[in-house]
Amino acid sequence: MITVPKLKHTSHQHFFLIAGPCAIENESMAYEIAEKLNSISNKLQIPLIFKGSFKKANRTKLDSFTGMGDVQALEILKAIGEKYNIPTITDIHESSDAAMAAKYVDVLQIPAFLCRQTDLLMAAAETGKVVNVKKGQFLSGSGMKFAVEKINACGNKNVILTDRGNSFGYSDLVVDFRNIPEMKNTGVPVVMDCTHSLQQPNQASGITGGKPELIETIAKAAIAVGADGLFIETHPRPWEAKSDGANMLQLDLLENLLAKLLRIRNSIL
Repeated sequence: MITVPKLKHTSHQHFFLIAGPCAIENESMAYEIAEKLNSISNKLQIPLIFKGSFKKANRTKLDSFTGMGDVQALEILKAIGEKYNIPTITDIHESSDAAMAAKYVDVLQIPAFLCRQTDLLMAAAETGKVVNVKKGQFLSGSGMKFAVEKINACGNKNVILTDRGNSFGYSDLVVDFRNIPEMKNTGVPVVMDCTHSLQQPNQASGITGGKPELIETIAKAAIAVGADGLFIETHPRPWEAKSDGANMLQLDLLENLLAKLLRIRNSIL
């Protein structure tokens, strides 16, 4: 199990969960999701890391929502972590983001398209925070050992790797579950991103599509092949979400899904 401050329920052999909205849209929405996730986590005894992007720097269209304000969003993440005594995670996109975000959250996440950016990885590592690196859509699982090496070289051994599928043509992704054992060979915890792996990017409309009806399929397969954790973006009303609503799981469906996944996990231990 990873060493993350405030991570609860680690005495069980359950998978851990990284979950939350794609972006911190506003305070009330963030707390609504955090309250529900914390309740589910405690009920099912699943370690939880609350996720929310303080800034969306990689949107397709110029007028797409990029955030409510960097500091305001980060302050909400910090407050949620303190209120519920749970760790929090957010994306960073530039080296200068690392030190700033590290003041507010427990885990820094490197987006998939940036997983080879040496300066960004090193800046994240040097904060001393846990670093979650998403595997690039253009990489094999075995290629992620180099990202781990870069972070370790800075004296930081607390690394997570997350798969989010591979590019399949121009507007789809496919999940190769061989990547999970390949990344586990690096000796770090491996997570399956069950929502972004179902994106349909590069749509003519400039709005990313998705297939959320397959989230359960991806999650079940990931647990079956040994994933240590799951990444699931969720929202009470995905159709109203300002970012990635097309591939998020409706919040009310999460508890039932996690209960099924625990049964799979327990059956293979």
